[in-house]
Amino acid sequence: MNFGRSETYEWIKAVLIALLLAVLIRFFLFAPIVVEGESMVPTLHHSDRMIVNKIGYTIGEPDRFDIIVFHASEESDYIKRVIGLPGDTIEFIDDTLYINGEAYEEPYLEELKQELNGATLTYDFSLDEVTNSVIVPDGYLFVMGDNRRRSLDSRDIGFIPYEEVVGKANFVFWPFTDIRIAK
Repeated sequence: MNFGRSETYEWIKAVLIALLLAVLIRFFLFAPIVVEGESMVPTLHHSDRMIVNKIGYTIGEPDRFDIIVFHASEESDYIKRVIGLPGDTIEFIDDTLYINGEAYEEPYLEELKQELNGATLTYDFSLDEVTNSVIVPDGYLFVMGDNRRRSLDSRDIGFIPYEEVVGKANFVFWPFTDIRIAK
């Protein structure tokens, strides 16, 4: 009889430890997210399941072109690409991104640009036209969706404070046939 109680206790203890570890990992290290909408097409698609790395930015800061998840409101998180870092000036002219006056290629947009048969993907704008600021302020990011025509991003909602960034998202684990690192 004593053996049965001991074994049951060990099982309960193992399950509780596993649950505790799962909760710690989920809330402090990595979290699954579901992509909603088409704002990141062609890089990400509606219903893609991804893993968000929550710890990467606790020891470092986002890099240009990282795909991040951030709190857009109390109810929803957005997933977008970092375009501007603190101190940057941003401009789009003839569908070309200019950061601090230097042209940048955006290879992740080529597929979508080809589908548009020469039509403009990103309308012309400068940072001060969409945010009333000449540069990205300290502690903030300027983000955009890859599907520039169908993205609610910093052009509409303004700069994203660092403290609202949940983490970096680049590993798609579902659909299973499309497991990949999103770049």
